Parts: sequence; C-alpha cells; structure tokens
Amino acid sequence: MNDGLDRLDERITHCRACPRLVAWREDVARTKRAAFADETYWGRPVPGFGPHDASLLIVGLAPAAHGGNRTGRMFTGDRSGEVLYRALHDVGLASRPDAVSLDDGLTLHGVRITSPVHCAPPDNKPTTGERDTCRPWLVRELELLRPTLRAVVVLGGFGWQAALPAFTAAGWTVPRPRPAFGHGARVDLDGLALYGCYHVSQRNTFTGRLTPGMLRGVLRTAAMEAGLDVSPFGATDLEPPPEAS
Repeated sequence: MNDGLDRLDERITHCRACPRLVAWREDVARTKRAAFADETYWGRPVPGFGPHDASLLIVGLAPAAHGGNRTGRMFTGDRSGEVLYRALHDVGLASRPDAVSLDDGLTLHGVRITSPVHCAPPDNKPTTGERDTCRPWLVRELELLRPTLRAVVVLGGFGWQAALPAFTAAGWTVPRPRPAFGHGARVDLDGLALYGCYHVSQRNTFTGRLTPGMLRGVLRTAAMEAGLDVSPFGATDLEPPPEAS
C-alpha cells in the first residue's frame, strides 16, 4: 500500500489535465507574491500529505496560490493552514502547531490530508469540470487508504459535493438522496464515518462562523471514531455551529 500511495503522489505532481489550472499555477509561481519573492514556488499539483496507513482523512478544497502552490504541501504556508494545523496539534494529531515548509519537520499522527482538486485555482474556485477531471486521483487515494481508513472529515460544501461521488466510485455505498452538507453532520458509509466541517477559510474563521473550538470538536470526534489517541485539550469544544448558514 505504501508503494501505491508513493506512486500515486508522484503521478499527481506531473498532471497537466486542466489547461486553465496549469496556466494559473505556473503563472503564480513565476510572478510570486512580494513577501515570497526570494522563494522558489512549487508550481505543480500538490499531492496528499500524511501517513499511508492513516485511519482519519481530511478532505479540503484545493491548494492556495501562495500556500500549497508555493510550498508543495497541503495547507502549508497559508492562513487556512495556520488554523487547521493549530487545531490538529491541539487535538494531538500533529507534531507541531504550524506548517511552513516541506522541511519543517512536521509529522501527522494517524491522519492524512488531501483535496478533490490538486492544483491552485484562480480565486480559489475550481470549476465543476476541473473537479470532475481531478476526481480519479481522489478515488484512487481512497482505494489505497481503505484497509485502514475509519473516518473522514470534509471541509466545506464544495469538498463534500466532490467527495461523495468519489466514495461511490471507490466502492462505498452513499445514501440516496445524497446527504446534505452541514457542520457536524455525520453519515455512515458502510462503517466509515463521514463528517462535515465548515472550511478553514479566512471568510469563516475571521467572521466566527468557524471557531477553533468548533474545529477541534469535529476533529476530536472523528479521530476518536477512527481509533486515534487524542488530547484532552479543550474537552468542551463540542459547541454548536452558529445559526447563520
């Protein structure tokens, strides 16, 4: 299984299937952001990150233009990643609370992070066609993780809509009609626990729609269902989401 995921990750980094995304990611890597002018951007599709025998999977949306597209690792080097990795560390699933580069020494414990779209899209908005073109990568990743996978946390409605067909293609039975996304929503897929969580975007974290406690609560619940040891930090984090949609 390890060799299979290694090969998959390597193949992903060479994908050029979506012309708009290829042009965008490479243009961003050339022009750069002023704060990172001295850095060499990754500028390629970003593979999944985490152990190959993970029992918990986190599914995002797509790499950020100056985050994963710069560093080459999921949620590394951007504001969303600052929130996510802090929460993973608080819960006991990450070795450090920040993720800044490929060589920062960060390791994940029992959890892997991936996304339904592996290239940074303009305005953080991949098209449905790009989502569907990228889906086989997620399907294959799910197939390779299936022997150990016990729970999944999907960040945001886009990721939820992209992930459900991938689970079907990978052999899980998804209820019909398809379950609706919601923060804290839980769906059983043939013994696999699927959780919804608001995305860790700045729009959600800056406005308080997603608080650190809400994020820790979902991660802790999913990790426990996946059989992982979690930290007791913030044991009362299972707060309800705000009423706003």
